[in-house]
Amino acid sequence: MSAAAPDTTTTAPLILSDRINAMQESQTIAMAKKARALAAEGVDVISLSFGEPDFQTPQYIKDAAKQALDDGYTFYTPVPGYLELRQAICDKFERDNQLSYKPENIVVSTGAKQALANAVLSLVNPGDEVVVFAPYWVSYEEMVRLAEGISVPLLGAMENNFKVTAAQLEAAITPRTKLLMYSSPCNPTGAVFNRDELAAIAEVLLRHPHVYVLADEIYEYINFVGEHVSLAQFDAIKDRVITVNGFSKGYAMTGWRVGYLAAQREIAAACEKIQSQITSGTCSIAQRASIAALEGGRASADEMVAAYRRRRDMVLELAADIPGFRTNVPSGAFYLFPDVSGYFGRSTPAGETISSAADLAMYLLNEAHVAAVDGAAFGAPDCIRFSTAAADDKLREAFVRIKDALAKLK
Repeated sequence: MSAAAPDTTTTAPLILSDRINAMQESQTIAMAKKARALAAEGVDVISLSFGEPDFQTPQYIKDAAKQALDDGYTFYTPVPGYLELRQAICDKFERDNQLSYKPENIVVSTGAKQALANAVLSLVNPGDEVVVFAPYWVSYEEMVRLAEGISVPLLGAMENNFKVTAAQLEAAITPRTKLLMYSSPCNPTGAVFNRDELAAIAEVLLRHPHVYVLADEIYEYINFVGEHVSLAQFDAIKDRVITVNGFSKGYAMTGWRVGYLAAQREIAAACEKIQSQITSGTCSIAQRASIAALEGGRASADEMVAAYRRRRDMVLELAADIPGFRTNVPSGAFYLFPDVSGYFGRSTPAGETISSAADLAMYLLNEAHVAAVDGAAFGAPDCIRFSTAAADDKLREAFVRIKDALAKLK
């Protein structure tokens, strides 16, 4: 009997692109994965890591989706979105923001995240500088990195509700600055820029006509201070402002994945071109549901905002009872973003040293079974983000656990 032939197969080395090796995984998603893994082991984890409303999508929006199925909306959609949806978005801008757009200025995408990425890739060349107001949403810097741009983070002071000033922006702009990115209401701080603050920023931009702006307004409806102001309302710079919004937060439609941007025609066309080669048009059923959402107004959003305001006030009271937490008062969104640097250098019961917010977040996950996201992911390494988009009883229990776990640090 002859001997078996030797196995001569080889495995090629896996050589990933520099682009993907340089990119970080979204820290909010990474922490959610860890929380789910613990929960799968039977641990009672309270997850305050994800920015997801705990409300159901309003029934009239669900009904519109069912009707769309019955009406046969099961085919490919136009790359920038159905004309009816783009017109409804234009009507929304006119009604809510006093901004006049045509459907050609609107691109509907698979979530606001894709709209942001489309805009960054459409504008940023390798080596271009992108000023990013910090604390910022975790994906901004990674999108800039993907476009081979250079992020220039500007950190707002907690004493100013984490808001970057016009003077800070003026000092940061160089001839290589191509884009400014910011959110209002802000994820993670809940800061909301008022009209005077945005007017001052617009004055700076007037002096630097080579700088475009990407304004993330996904939390527009979750606002506790009243007026929402869009930077595009300042006519002199309107053509340089790309406004991004969507349905996930205001309409509790996170899983539907529909976002959009409004921009001058050339930028909108560039975003459409990118989208045509990556995903094409957004889901037909979700788009029909989104038309119904806009036509239904914002009554359902206002009901959710009342709950978010109550939860914010409750969590601020609970956090005030925790030594070492220092926080602002969020004006919108649904997060608490305390400075926790007072705990750095302390030791856990197991003798491990808390050296950073990341260490503290992991300690809270393992000891208190509460998932949160460390502030380094948002450009503020002394802070931790807690989502308040959870049921009242879960929030109360979470902060009891957090207080008890922190009291064990020496």
